Amino acid sequence: MADHIRIRTAPGTWVVRAGGAILAESSRALELTEGDYPPVIYFPREDIAMAFLDPSATTSTCPHKGAAEYFSIAAKSGPITDAGWSYPSPKEGVAQIAGHIAFYPDKATIERI
Repeated sequence: MADHIRIRTAPGTWVVRAGGAILAESSRALELTEGDYPPVIYFPREDIAMAFLDPSATTSTCPHKGAAEYFSIAAKSGPITDAGWSYPSPKEGVAQIAGHIAFYPDKATIERI
């Protein structure tokens, strides 16, 4: 793992809200801290209402985590484009985030309850 990346179990229960709905609730979320960036909460797919997420054509690559795929939220008011991302086959040092999705805080509300 890159020395500047730390992954731990996020304490407590975490939720994701967007478009007037709760999209995820988990007590098994992971917190990834990378350098000076704010921590990012990754939710297990099993704890996400995947029916509200549509795969996006957007992709990106992180030199430390690998290739990312993106998801848009299907909200009543219309799609919230590229609101979440996942590393389906992350690099060896961050393998814990496989099967998890994180969300942008400017597109969804992520909070500990």
